[in-house]
Amino acid sequence: MFSRTRTLAVAVALAVTAGTAVTVAQASDGGAGQGRHAAGKGGAWSAAWAASPQRPSTGFKANWSEAGFDDQTVRQVVRVTEKGDRARIRLSNAYGASPLHVASATVARTEGSKGAGVERGSVRTLTFGGKKSVTVPAGGQLSSDAAGLDLDRFESVTVTLHLSGTTGPATFHAQAFATSYRADGDHTRDTGADAFKESTESWYYLSGVDVADSGTKGKRGGVVLFGDSITDGFASSTDLNRRWSDALAERLAKSGKPRPVVNSGIGGNMVLNDSAWYGAKGTGRIARDALDLPGAGTVVILEGLNDIGFSETDKPTYKPAPIVSADELIAGHRTLIRAAHDKGLKAVGATLLPLGGSDHYGERAAAVSDKFNEWVRTSGEYDGYVDFDKALADPKDPERIRPAYDSGDHLHPNDAGYAAMARAVDLGSL
Repeated sequence: MFSRTRTLAVAVALAVTAGTAVTVAQASDGGAGQGRHAAGKGGAWSAAWAASPQRPSTGFKANWSEAGFDDQTVRQVVRVTEKGDRARIRLSNAYGASPLHVASATVARTEGSKGAGVERGSVRTLTFGGKKSVTVPAGGQLSSDAAGLDLDRFESVTVTLHLSGTTGPATFHAQAFATSYRADGDHTRDTGADAFKESTESWYYLSGVDVADSGTKGKRGGVVLFGDSITDGFASSTDLNRRWSDALAERLAKSGKPRPVVNSGIGGNMVLNDSAWYGAKGTGRIARDALDLPGAGTVVILEGLNDIGFSETDKPTYKPAPIVSADELIAGHRTLIRAAHDKGLKAVGATLLPLGGSDHYGERAAAVSDKFNEWVRTSGEYDGYVDFDKALADPKDPERIRPAYDSGDHLHPNDAGYAAMARAVDLGSL
Protein backbone atom coordinates (compact mmCIF):
# COMPACT_ATOMS: atom_id res chain seq x y z
CA MET A 1 0.00 0.00 0.00
CA PHE A 2 1.11 3.52 -0.66
CA SER A 3 1.18 5.96 2.24
CA ARG A 4 -0.45 9.30 1.76
CA THR A 5 1.34 12.57 2.35
CA ARG A 6 -0.86 14.54 4.68
CA THR A 7 -0.84 18.02 6.03
CA LEU A 8 -2.51 19.51 9.10
CA ALA A 9 -4.08 22.28 7.07
CA VAL A 10 -7.69 21.91 6.05
CA ALA A 11 -8.20 25.14 4.18
CA VAL A 12 -10.61 26.49 1.65
CA ALA A 13 -10.98 29.97 0.28
CA LEU A 14 -14.50 30.28 -1.03
CA ALA A 15 -14.21 34.00 -1.63
CA VAL A 16 -17.29 34.54 -3.68
CA THR A 17 -17.66 37.25 -6.22
CA ALA A 18 -21.01 38.94 -6.62
CA GLY A 19 -22.92 36.73 -9.07
CA THR A 20 -24.92 37.95 -12.02
CA ALA A 21 -27.88 36.14 -13.46
CA VAL A 22 -27.81 34.07 -16.61
CA THR A 23 -30.91 33.77 -18.73
CA VAL A 24 -30.81 30.44 -20.50
CA ALA A 25 -32.11 31.00 -23.99
CA GLN A 26 -33.19 28.59 -26.70
CA ALA A 27 -30.09 27.25 -28.38
CA SER A 28 -29.91 24.68 -31.13
CA ASP A 29 -26.34 23.82 -30.24
CA GLY A 30 -27.17 22.95 -26.63
CA GLY A 31 -25.17 25.82 -25.16
CA ALA A 32 -26.53 28.21 -22.58
CA GLY A 33 -27.36 31.67 -23.81
CA GLN A 34 -25.11 34.39 -22.48
CA GLY A 35 -27.71 37.12 -21.94
CA ARG A 36 -27.27 38.32 -18.34
CA HIS A 37 -29.93 40.45 -16.71
CA ALA A 38 -31.88 41.00 -13.52
CA ALA A 39 -35.03 39.02 -12.86
CA GLY A 40 -37.17 42.07 -13.10
CA LYS A 41 -37.80 44.70 -10.48
CA GLY A 42 -35.59 44.38 -7.40
CA GLY A 43 -33.56 41.20 -7.69
CA ALA A 44 -31.40 39.01 -9.86
CA TRP A 45 -31.84 35.32 -10.55
CA SER A 46 -29.92 32.81 -8.46
CA ALA A 47 -29.69 29.12 -9.22
CA ALA A 48 -31.31 27.53 -6.16
CA TRP A 49 -31.22 23.93 -7.40
CA ALA A 50 -29.56 22.24 -10.35
CA ALA A 51 -29.03 18.84 -11.97
CA SER A 52 -26.53 18.14 -14.74
CA PRO A 53 -28.08 16.68 -17.93
CA GLN A 54 -27.08 13.22 -19.15
CA ARG A 55 -27.81 11.24 -22.30
CA PRO A 56 -30.48 8.51 -22.02
CA SER A 57 -29.00 5.30 -20.61
CA THR A 58 -29.88 2.17 -18.68
CA GLY A 59 -28.11 3.28 -15.52
CA PHE A 60 -27.91 1.32 -12.26
CA LYS A 61 -31.62 1.56 -11.43
CA ALA A 62 -34.67 1.31 -13.65
CA ASN A 63 -35.53 4.64 -15.27
CA TRP A 64 -37.66 6.04 -18.08
CA SER A 65 -34.96 7.78 -20.10
CA GLU A 66 -34.57 5.36 -23.00
CA ALA A 67 -38.32 4.80 -23.48
CA GLY A 68 -39.21 8.46 -22.94
CA PHE A 69 -42.79 9.67 -22.49
CA ASP A 70 -46.04 9.53 -24.46
CA ASP A 71 -48.95 11.74 -23.32
CA GLN A 72 -47.78 11.53 -19.74
CA THR A 73 -47.15 13.87 -16.83
CA VAL A 74 -43.91 13.71 -14.91
CA ARG A 75 -43.77 15.27 -11.44
CA GLN A 76 -40.41 16.00 -9.80
CA VAL A 77 -39.58 17.14 -6.28
CA VAL A 78 -36.46 19.19 -5.55
CA ARG A 79 -35.23 21.29 -2.63
CA VAL A 80 -34.11 24.88 -3.17
CA THR A 81 -31.19 26.37 -1.23
CA GLU A 82 -32.22 30.01 -1.62
CA LYS A 83 -35.40 31.90 -0.80
CA GLY A 84 -37.34 34.19 -3.11
CA ASP A 85 -40.73 35.44 -4.19
CA ARG A 86 -40.39 34.39 -7.83
CA ALA A 87 -39.29 31.15 -9.40
CA ARG A 88 -38.52 29.83 -12.84
CA ILE A 89 -37.39 26.48 -14.17
CA ARG A 90 -34.71 25.50 -16.67
CA LEU A 91 -35.35 22.69 -19.11
CA SER A 92 -32.73 20.76 -21.07
CA ASN A 93 -33.15 18.73 -24.25
CA ALA A 94 -29.38 18.52 -24.61
CA TYR A 95 -29.41 14.88 -25.69
CA GLY A 96 -32.76 14.80 -27.49
CA ALA A 97 -32.77 13.61 -31.10
CA SER A 98 -35.88 15.69 -31.85
CA PRO A 99 -37.57 18.82 -30.47
CA LEU A 100 -39.28 18.40 -27.10
CA HIS A 101 -42.84 19.71 -26.83
CA VAL A 102 -43.96 20.59 -23.31
CA ALA A 103 -47.73 21.06 -23.44
CA SER A 104 -48.00 22.60 -19.98
CA ALA A 105 -45.97 22.99 -16.81
CA THR A 106 -46.56 24.02 -13.22
CA VAL A 107 -44.52 24.76 -10.12
CA ALA A 108 -45.83 24.43 -6.57
CA ARG A 109 -44.77 23.98 -2.99
CA THR A 110 -44.52 20.31 -2.07
CA GLU A 111 -47.00 18.90 0.46
CA GLY A 112 -44.66 18.14 3.32
CA SER A 113 -41.13 17.59 2.04
CA LYS A 114 -41.67 14.65 -0.31
CA GLY A 115 -44.28 12.68 -2.20
CA ALA A 116 -46.36 13.54 -5.27
CA GLY A 117 -48.86 15.77 -3.47
CA VAL A 118 -48.56 19.58 -3.57
CA GLU A 119 -49.78 22.32 -1.28
CA ARG A 120 -53.26 23.57 -2.16
CA GLY A 121 -53.29 27.13 -3.42
CA SER A 122 -49.61 27.09 -4.38
CA VAL A 123 -49.85 25.71 -7.92
CA ARG A 124 -48.57 28.21 -10.48
CA THR A 125 -48.88 27.71 -14.23
CA LEU A 126 -45.55 28.33 -15.91
CA THR A 127 -45.28 30.25 -19.16
CA PHE A 128 -42.55 30.46 -21.74
CA GLY A 129 -42.42 33.77 -23.55
CA GLY A 130 -45.98 34.32 -22.35
CA LYS A 131 -47.27 30.98 -23.69
CA LYS A 132 -48.31 27.92 -21.71
CA SER A 133 -46.58 25.48 -24.04
CA VAL A 134 -43.08 25.45 -25.44
CA THR A 135 -40.85 23.46 -27.76
CA VAL A 136 -37.25 22.92 -26.70
CA PRO A 137 -35.02 22.38 -29.75
CA ALA A 138 -33.08 19.15 -30.09
CA GLY A 139 -29.81 19.78 -28.28
CA GLY A 140 -31.18 22.97 -26.70
CA GLN A 141 -32.24 24.36 -23.36
CA LEU A 142 -34.40 27.22 -22.16
CA SER A 143 -35.94 28.81 -19.08
CA SER A 144 -39.53 29.60 -18.20
CA ASP A 145 -40.88 33.03 -17.40
CA ALA A 146 -40.97 34.10 -13.76
CA ALA A 147 -43.82 32.77 -11.62
CA GLY A 148 -44.85 34.49 -8.41
CA LEU A 149 -44.26 31.94 -5.66
CA ASP A 150 -42.95 32.60 -2.15
CA LEU A 151 -40.31 30.02 -1.27
CA ASP A 152 -38.25 29.63 1.87
CA ARG A 153 -34.70 28.42 1.87
CA PHE A 154 -34.64 24.59 2.03
CA GLU A 155 -38.26 24.30 0.94
CA SER A 156 -39.23 21.43 -1.35
CA VAL A 157 -40.61 22.47 -4.72
CA THR A 158 -42.63 20.32 -7.13
CA VAL A 159 -42.24 20.83 -10.88
CA THR A 160 -44.79 19.08 -13.09
CA LEU A 161 -44.49 18.70 -16.88
CA HIS A 162 -47.16 17.42 -19.28
CA LEU A 163 -45.50 15.80 -22.30
CA SER A 164 -48.46 15.38 -24.61
CA GLY A 165 -46.65 13.78 -27.54
CA THR A 166 -44.10 11.02 -27.93
CA THR A 167 -40.79 12.36 -26.73
CA GLY A 168 -38.40 9.63 -27.74
CA PRO A 169 -35.38 9.04 -25.46
CA ALA A 170 -35.25 11.67 -22.72
CA THR A 171 -32.42 13.86 -21.46
CA PHE A 172 -32.24 13.09 -17.76
CA HIS A 173 -30.12 12.99 -14.60
CA ALA A 174 -29.66 9.37 -13.65
CA GLN A 175 -28.96 9.36 -9.93
CA ALA A 176 -31.31 11.78 -8.20
CA PHE A 177 -31.56 10.10 -4.79
CA ALA A 178 -35.04 11.58 -4.89
CA THR A 179 -38.31 10.13 -6.16
CA SER A 180 -39.97 11.35 -9.36
CA TYR A 181 -43.51 10.38 -10.37
CA ARG A 182 -45.44 9.68 -13.57
CA ALA A 183 -49.11 9.65 -14.56
CA ASP A 184 -50.97 9.09 -17.83
CA GLY A 185 -52.54 12.19 -19.41
CA ASP A 186 -52.41 15.75 -18.10
CA HIS A 187 -52.20 16.10 -14.33
CA THR A 188 -50.11 19.24 -14.08
CA ARG A 189 -52.61 21.00 -11.82
CA ASP A 190 -53.47 18.05 -9.57
CA THR A 191 -52.78 18.75 -5.92
CA GLY A 192 -53.23 15.12 -4.92
CA ALA A 193 -50.96 12.19 -5.61
CA ASP A 194 -53.56 9.62 -6.71
CA ALA A 195 -52.85 9.77 -10.46
CA PHE A 196 -49.09 9.34 -10.01
CA LYS A 197 -48.80 5.57 -9.74
CA GLU A 198 -45.26 5.10 -11.15
CA SER A 199 -41.96 6.33 -9.78
CA THR A 200 -38.22 6.29 -10.38
CA GLU A 201 -35.16 7.92 -8.76
CA SER A 202 -34.11 10.06 -11.72
CA TRP A 203 -34.90 13.57 -12.97
CA TYR A 204 -36.12 14.20 -16.53
CA TYR A 205 -35.57 17.33 -18.64
CA LEU A 206 -35.45 19.50 -15.49
CA SER A 207 -31.98 21.02 -15.11
CA GLY A 208 -32.60 23.89 -12.72
CA VAL A 209 -34.85 25.96 -10.49
CA ASP A 210 -33.91 29.62 -10.11
CA VAL A 211 -35.32 32.11 -7.61
CA ALA A 212 -35.35 35.88 -7.27
CA ASP A 213 -36.36 38.09 -4.36
CA SER A 214 -37.84 41.54 -4.96
CA GLY A 215 -36.82 42.56 -1.44
CA THR A 216 -33.15 41.82 -1.99
CA LYS A 217 -31.03 44.06 -4.18
CA GLY A 218 -27.93 41.89 -4.05
CA LYS A 219 -27.00 38.43 -2.86
CA ARG A 220 -23.81 36.60 -2.08
CA GLY A 221 -22.57 34.65 -5.06
CA GLY A 222 -23.73 31.07 -5.24
CA VAL A 223 -21.51 28.05 -4.67
CA VAL A 224 -21.54 25.30 -7.30
CA LEU A 225 -20.22 21.86 -6.38
CA PHE A 226 -18.79 20.13 -9.45
CA GLY A 227 -17.74 16.52 -9.63
CA ASP A 228 -18.68 12.85 -9.81
CA SER A 229 -20.80 10.45 -7.74
CA ILE A 230 -19.46 11.73 -4.42
CA THR A 231 -20.72 15.21 -5.29
CA ASP A 232 -23.91 13.71 -6.77
CA GLY A 233 -24.60 12.11 -3.38
CA PHE A 234 -24.29 8.42 -4.22
CA ALA A 235 -25.46 6.21 -1.32
CA SER A 236 -27.09 9.14 0.50
CA SER A 237 -30.60 8.53 1.86
CA THR A 238 -33.28 8.84 -0.82
CA ASP A 239 -35.65 11.82 -0.41
CA LEU A 240 -33.83 13.10 2.70
CA ASN A 241 -31.45 15.59 1.02
CA ARG A 242 -28.30 14.30 2.70
CA ARG A 243 -25.76 15.04 -0.06
CA TRP A 244 -22.72 17.11 0.90
CA SER A 245 -24.18 20.01 -1.11
CA ASP A 246 -27.24 19.96 1.18
CA ALA A 247 -25.06 19.78 4.29
CA LEU A 248 -22.89 22.68 3.15
CA ALA A 249 -25.91 24.88 2.37
CA GLU A 250 -27.36 24.12 5.80
CA ARG A 251 -24.07 24.88 7.51
CA LEU A 252 -23.74 28.20 5.71
CA ALA A 253 -27.26 29.16 6.78
CA LYS A 254 -26.58 28.21 10.41
CA SER A 255 -23.42 30.32 10.33
CA GLY A 256 -25.47 33.42 9.47
CA LYS A 257 -23.97 33.67 5.99
CA PRO A 258 -26.49 31.84 3.83
CA ARG A 259 -26.00 31.46 0.12
CA PRO A 260 -27.29 29.07 -2.51
CA VAL A 261 -25.35 25.85 -2.99
CA VAL A 262 -26.16 23.80 -6.08
CA ASN A 263 -25.04 20.34 -7.09
CA SER A 264 -23.46 19.71 -10.50
CA GLY A 265 -22.23 16.19 -9.88
CA ILE A 266 -22.72 13.22 -12.21
CA GLY A 267 -22.16 9.70 -10.95
CA GLY A 268 -19.19 8.08 -12.71
CA ASN A 269 -18.11 11.35 -14.32
CA MET A 270 -14.49 11.87 -15.36
CA VAL A 271 -12.34 14.93 -15.90
CA LEU A 272 -10.73 13.75 -19.12
CA ASN A 273 -13.06 11.29 -20.89
CA ASP A 274 -16.68 11.22 -22.05
CA SER A 275 -18.92 8.28 -21.21
CA ALA A 276 -22.32 7.14 -22.46
CA TRP A 277 -23.39 6.36 -18.89
CA TYR A 278 -21.43 8.91 -16.94
CA GLY A 279 -21.82 12.12 -18.88
CA ALA A 280 -19.65 14.50 -20.84
CA LYS A 281 -16.13 14.88 -19.48
CA GLY A 282 -15.64 17.53 -16.83
CA THR A 283 -13.50 19.75 -19.02
CA GLY A 284 -16.28 19.73 -21.62
CA ARG A 285 -19.31 20.29 -19.40
CA ILE A 286 -18.10 22.69 -16.72
CA ALA A 287 -19.37 25.84 -18.44
CA ARG A 288 -22.87 24.46 -19.07
CA ASP A 289 -23.28 22.70 -15.75
CA ALA A 290 -21.49 25.07 -13.36
CA LEU A 291 -19.96 28.31 -14.55
CA ASP A 292 -22.96 29.62 -16.50
CA LEU A 293 -25.50 28.99 -13.75
CA PRO A 294 -27.32 32.15 -12.63
CA GLY A 295 -25.56 33.92 -9.79
CA ALA A 296 -22.65 31.49 -9.56
CA GLY A 297 -19.61 32.97 -7.80
CA THR A 298 -17.49 30.01 -6.74
CA VAL A 299 -17.03 26.48 -8.04
CA VAL A 300 -15.72 23.71 -5.79
CA ILE A 301 -14.19 20.92 -7.88
CA LEU A 302 -13.92 17.36 -6.60
CA GLU A 303 -13.20 14.99 -9.47
CA GLY A 304 -10.65 12.43 -10.59
CA LEU A 305 -11.30 9.17 -8.74
CA ASN A 306 -12.99 7.65 -11.79
CA ASP A 307 -10.24 8.82 -14.14
CA ILE A 308 -7.69 6.90 -12.10
CA GLY A 309 -9.91 4.13 -10.71
CA PHE A 310 -11.91 2.75 -13.63
CA SER A 311 -8.81 1.03 -14.98
CA GLU A 312 -8.51 -0.82 -11.64
CA THR A 313 -12.05 -2.21 -11.55
CA ASP A 314 -13.35 -5.25 -13.41
CA LYS A 315 -16.82 -3.78 -13.84
CA PRO A 316 -17.76 -3.44 -17.54
CA THR A 317 -19.47 -0.04 -17.33
CA TYR A 318 -16.47 1.84 -18.68
CA LYS A 319 -14.14 -0.35 -20.72
CA PRO A 320 -11.51 -0.10 -21.97
CA ALA A 321 -10.55 2.48 -19.36
CA PRO A 322 -7.46 4.53 -20.19
CA ILE A 323 -4.52 4.66 -17.81
CA VAL A 324 -4.44 8.25 -16.53
CA SER A 325 -1.30 9.69 -14.95
CA ALA A 326 -1.17 12.29 -12.22
CA ASP A 327 0.28 14.79 -14.67
CA GLU A 328 -2.62 14.22 -17.07
CA LEU A 329 -5.18 14.62 -14.28
CA ILE A 330 -3.47 17.80 -13.06
CA ALA A 331 -3.50 19.18 -16.61
CA GLY A 332 -7.24 18.53 -16.75
CA HIS A 333 -7.75 20.39 -13.48
CA ARG A 334 -5.73 23.30 -14.82
CA THR A 335 -8.20 23.47 -17.70
CA LEU A 336 -11.07 23.58 -15.19
CA ILE A 337 -9.35 26.35 -13.21
CA ARG A 338 -8.78 28.45 -16.34
CA ALA A 339 -12.40 28.00 -17.39
CA ALA A 340 -13.62 29.23 -14.01
CA HIS A 341 -11.27 32.21 -13.96
CA ASP A 342 -12.21 33.14 -17.53
CA LYS A 343 -15.83 33.39 -16.36
CA GLY A 344 -14.85 35.45 -13.32
CA LEU A 345 -15.50 32.69 -10.76
CA LYS A 346 -13.32 31.54 -7.91
CA ALA A 347 -12.08 27.96 -8.25
CA VAL A 348 -11.66 25.87 -5.11
CA GLY A 349 -10.02 22.46 -5.40
CA ALA A 350 -10.57 19.38 -3.30
CA THR A 351 -8.31 16.47 -2.54
CA LEU A 352 -9.56 13.03 -3.58
CA LEU A 353 -11.06 10.91 -0.84
CA PRO A 354 -9.30 7.75 0.36
CA LEU A 355 -10.12 4.76 -1.89
CA GLY A 356 -8.48 1.85 -0.09
CA GLY A 357 -10.57 -1.32 -0.15
CA SER A 358 -12.80 -0.11 -2.98
CA ASP A 359 -13.03 -1.50 -6.50
CA HIS A 360 -11.17 1.64 -7.66
CA TYR A 361 -8.12 0.83 -5.55
CA GLY A 362 -4.75 -0.38 -6.77
CA GLU A 363 -1.12 0.60 -6.27
CA ARG A 364 -1.11 2.72 -9.42
CA ALA A 365 -4.36 4.52 -8.53
CA ALA A 366 -3.13 5.13 -4.97
CA ALA A 367 0.14 6.60 -6.23
CA VAL A 368 -1.66 8.90 -8.69
CA SER A 369 -4.09 10.00 -5.96
CA ASP A 370 -1.21 10.82 -3.60
CA LYS A 371 0.59 12.91 -6.21
CA PHE A 372 -2.57 14.71 -7.28
CA ASN A 373 -3.60 15.49 -3.70
CA GLU A 374 -0.18 16.89 -2.92
CA TRP A 375 -0.49 19.18 -5.95
CA VAL A 376 -3.89 20.43 -4.74
CA ARG A 377 -2.44 21.19 -1.30
CA THR A 378 0.83 22.81 -2.31
CA SER A 379 0.69 24.23 -5.83
CA GLY A 380 -1.42 27.31 -5.06
CA GLU A 381 -3.05 27.01 -8.49
CA TYR A 382 -6.53 26.74 -7.03
CA ASP A 383 -7.79 29.82 -5.20
CA GLY A 384 -8.21 27.61 -2.16
CA TYR A 385 -8.69 23.98 -1.28
CA VAL A 386 -10.52 21.65 1.06
CA ASP A 387 -8.77 18.50 2.25
CA PHE A 388 -11.38 15.76 2.07
CA ASP A 389 -8.63 13.15 1.98
CA LYS A 390 -7.55 14.10 5.50
CA ALA A 391 -11.04 14.87 6.80
CA LEU A 392 -12.53 11.46 5.96
CA ALA A 393 -9.50 9.18 6.40
CA ASP A 394 -9.52 6.40 8.96
CA PRO A 395 -6.86 7.33 11.58
CA LYS A 396 -5.96 3.63 11.85
CA ASP A 397 -5.54 3.21 8.08
CA PRO A 398 -5.33 6.53 6.19
CA GLU A 399 -5.72 4.71 2.87
CA ARG A 400 -9.36 4.01 3.76
CA ILE A 401 -12.44 6.05 4.60
CA ARG A 402 -13.20 6.12 8.33
CA PRO A 403 -15.72 3.29 9.01
CA ALA A 404 -18.24 5.70 10.53
CA TYR A 405 -18.26 7.63 7.23
CA ASP A 406 -18.22 4.65 4.83
CA SER A 407 -21.37 3.71 2.91
CA GLY A 408 -20.05 0.17 2.69
CA ASP A 409 -18.31 0.21 -0.68
CA HIS A 410 -15.18 1.94 0.71
CA LEU A 411 -15.49 4.61 -1.98
CA HIS A 412 -18.61 6.68 -1.25
CA PRO A 413 -19.45 8.34 2.06
CA ASN A 414 -22.69 7.69 3.90
CA ASP A 415 -24.92 10.47 5.26
CA ALA A 416 -22.52 11.06 8.16
CA GLY A 417 -19.60 11.18 5.75
CA TYR A 418 -21.27 13.77 3.56
CA ALA A 419 -21.94 15.89 6.66
CA ALA A 420 -18.24 15.54 7.56
CA MET A 421 -17.30 16.82 4.13
CA ALA A 422 -19.36 19.96 4.75
CA ARG A 423 -17.69 20.42 8.14
CA ALA A 424 -14.25 20.23 6.49
CA VAL A 425 -14.90 23.53 4.72
CA ASP A 426 -13.46 26.50 6.64
CA LEU A 427 -16.42 28.89 6.61
CA GLY A 428 -14.33 31.58 8.28
CA SER A 429 -12.48 32.02 5.01
CA LEU A 430 -15.73 33.07 3.35
